[in-house]
Amino acid sequence: MPELGTIPLSWVALWYGGWSLVAVMVYGWDKRMARRSGWRIPETRLHLLAAIGGVPGAVLAQKLFRHKNRKAGFQFVTGLIAAGHIILIISYVWSR
Repeated sequence: MPELGTIPLSWVALWYGGWSLVAVMVYGWDKRMARRSGWRIPETRLHLLAAIGGVPGAVLAQKLFRHKNRKAGFQFVTGLIAAGHIILIISYVWSR
């Protein structure tokens, strides 16, 4: 397994960009289903999506769709995930 600093920056950007795009689409779908009283996506799956790299998209989607922004517990967990990713990014930059 390569060290953190040896992973090309373009791969890191593609990873976050791709998962963020997926997160925006999933949050949008969940908001649509919330309005229609349809099948919903479990919050744990939304958090998992953020945790694997979609956290920028998840945060953007929460603001864009005004989705899950009143649920303090959900926001807290999203904040912890975002903080963890910020630490990862700082570690990545530091190791280069």
